[in-house]
Amino acid sequence: MGSVRSHRYSIVSSEEDGMKLATIAVPNGFGNGNVTKVHTERQHQNRFVRKDGHCNVQFINMSEKGQRYLADIFTTCVDVRWRWMLLIFCLSFLLSWLFFGFVFWLVALCYGDLNNKTQICVSNVDSFTAAFLFSVETQTTIGYGYRYVTEECPVAVFVVVFQSIVGCIIDAFIIGAVMAKMAKPKKRNETLVFSHFATVAMRDGKLCLMWRVGNLRKSHLVEAHVRAQLLKTRTTAEGEFIPLDQMDIDVGFDSGIDRIFLVSPITIVHEIDEDSPFYEMSRQELETSEFEIVVILEGMVEATAMTTQCRSSYLGSEILWGYRFEPVLFEEKNYYKVDYSRFENTYEVPSTPHCSARELAERKSDASSSRNSFCYENEVALEKVEMEEEFDVEENQEVRGVEVGVLEHTNTDVVSDSDSNLDSLPLETRPLTAESEI
Repeated sequence: MGSVRSHRYSIVSSEEDGMKLATIAVPNGFGNGNVTKVHTERQHQNRFVRKDGHCNVQFINMSEKGQRYLADIFTTCVDVRWRWMLLIFCLSFLLSWLFFGFVFWLVALCYGDLNNKTQICVSNVDSFTAAFLFSVETQTTIGYGYRYVTEECPVAVFVVVFQSIVGCIIDAFIIGAVMAKMAKPKKRNETLVFSHFATVAMRDGKLCLMWRVGNLRKSHLVEAHVRAQLLKTRTTAEGEFIPLDQMDIDVGFDSGIDRIFLVSPITIVHEIDEDSPFYEMSRQELETSEFEIVVILEGMVEATAMTTQCRSSYLGSEILWGYRFEPVLFEEKNYYKVDYSRFENTYEVPSTPHCSARELAERKSDASSSRNSFCYENEVALEKVEMEEEFDVEENQEVRGVEVGVLEHTNTDVVSDSDSNLDSLPLETRPLTAESEI
């Protein structure tokens, strides 16, 4: 089956195309060819977003950072690492047990239960260890039956009720934070991948910037859509320096093509048109410019219905001008096969122009205008020839009309002369006329 593209980002091809694909060598081991592009001569550029999606940003000199983080303690617990989360989990229970154990020990001390054989408030609590065990049994609702609160001490009854309420609150908070951290869709990004390189090549007669995304799981990403932004330093007309100016890169938001059905790897396409920030950028300028393209894939995880976001970035040295991605989706007898070993592979397209999209559009417009002017000249010449032919025809008609008039006048004169001659002849010499002529 040949290439079928019902969607702008779809890639459905077969192994019968017979294309001679030349792969390229990439740093992570994909590809087996040679890249003519030189990356070692470029100066090292810091990334704003790493390849794994983490932002390369550090915050310093934040005032009241601790207070602000404690004000949103739940989000802080969800965002911290698991080692700190486990520490908070254990300390929250241990400290509450120790606190209420100390309270029960003070109650027993005030009522003299530590020195008496018969306790008034809490039975069989005659030491701090016993008070701690009673606190654990109360908060965890174990209830072995050996230690219990008597009805003769209302203070101990109140402490038991208060500890039960506090224990429920701690359970709800800690378990909720742990569950939220476990259900966090951050790890779903491990099975969403971006291509290591982006490419620039012609597609449908236009110069396009392309990169590839893939989903390694069979579970779908619901409402998946892509976005891209260009990060580049610039200076405004007023002289203001903006370190990382963010500019949107159109990937089909207005037409809805940015929403994708991510079942197989898809090539995202950005048309370099008049509104594109790369419109005036040629191959040489692309290789020497310092910028970063941040690509974002968002969607809802099918299992949890939680929104996830996968990020990556491309520097100018990671954009291959004049290359396309190899097909990864092939049609079998009863199904389609995705070959992820070709996910990073590209092949060179020598016919890709090295000029900018603006220069390419100007060349096309010049060629079309020259063709239009040639056609106009031809039309003028044809109209002139037609007019001359019409003029010649009219002249011929006028000449013929004059000649016919002269002939008619001559014939009339001849007939009148002959009639007069006949009248002058005598009757005997006149010619006889036939009856039919009469």
